[in-house]
Amino acid sequence: MFFKLEARVGSARAGVLCTSHNEISTPVFMPVGTSATVKTLSPEELEAAGVPIILGNAYHLYLRPGAEVIESAGGLHRFMNWKGSVLTDSGGYQVFSLGELNKVDDDGVEFQSHIDGSYHFFTPDKVIDIELALGADIIMCLDVCSPYPCEPVRAEEDNRRTLDWGKRCKERFESANPVCEYRQYLFPVVQGSTYESIRKRSAEGLVEMDFPGYAVGGLSVGEPVTAFRELAEFSVNLLPEDKPRYLMGTGTPQDLLYSVGMGYDMFDCVMPTRNARNGQLFTHTGKLNIRNAGYTTDFAPPDGECNCYTCRNFSRAYLHHLFMAEEILGLRLASIHNTHFFQEMMREAREHIIAGDFYLWRKDFLKYYD
Repeated sequence: MFFKLEARVGSARAGVLCTSHNEISTPVFMPVGTSATVKTLSPEELEAAGVPIILGNAYHLYLRPGAEVIESAGGLHRFMNWKGSVLTDSGGYQVFSLGELNKVDDDGVEFQSHIDGSYHFFTPDKVIDIELALGADIIMCLDVCSPYPCEPVRAEEDNRRTLDWGKRCKERFESANPVCEYRQYLFPVVQGSTYESIRKRSAEGLVEMDFPGYAVGGLSVGEPVTAFRELAEFSVNLLPEDKPRYLMGTGTPQDLLYSVGMGYDMFDCVMPTRNARNGQLFTHTGKLNIRNAGYTTDFAPPDGECNCYTCRNFSRAYLHHLFMAEEILGLRLASIHNTHFFQEMMREAREHIIAGDFYLWRKDFLKYYD
């Protein structure tokens, strides 16, 4: 069985997601490895942090080093020496984030490379071929992520294309010759901007196509926190109970744990490692900006409740010194800590779902963040 629910309290769920590479306990946070690497961290350090699955990006990997290079290496797992699972985004988010470099029509997306200015055309079929060649365990359908704010007409058009491309992706996925010796799974993305009626049509259309799991996109793109939470909760309730639910691009501890409480199982975001490289650590007593002068002679560990390599071996003063001296080790140690913190946060959330006191634990955990 690809996905099995093991426990729930309220809407929060604990489950197991099984791929050919490992069993993934959910809820799970996936560090982002856009270009087949989680910035500054080795695969061994990710394993030590308890990471079971990472996210790569088909658009970026297609441009560099090229899907054919990764396929000839035996797929992403062998190329980057990663023993866990991999999920690849389709490049649909780049339709949104690199909007000035692309043109969208019913056939697909024309991209202008942000690397060398060359032009490329992504159709749903081509994206599936790329992702199959990359060899990820879970691959995503090409979709259109609407910006915020967005007029209803634009959101409706983006969703119409997302539904059509989802159908085309599924047809291509099911008819293509297998590239890997292991099974791959295809997820679509629910869109609809801030409009519940459009999101409802999006979810209903995709659920009717019968995918093994579903993602919710088009959130965390600039909308207010209240709108994010309302739309995330509305969207998750449109998805099947017996399949994994993936909320894309969500990264703060508050948003993650509130979304776990809504019934989501999978998450990704660049926030833990990006913020780490800018000197911000997430701790059990809130966020810590290690560049602050107050840490110059603070010889306590970054987080007294954390057992990661960084917190076991180094002080706030040392990390402050590394950042002020612009030493690369500072970025790495901060990234190790934040990655470990997010994995432990999700592990604890799972434990408290199983124990039945998740919502009480969440309130206590977030008292330094809310």
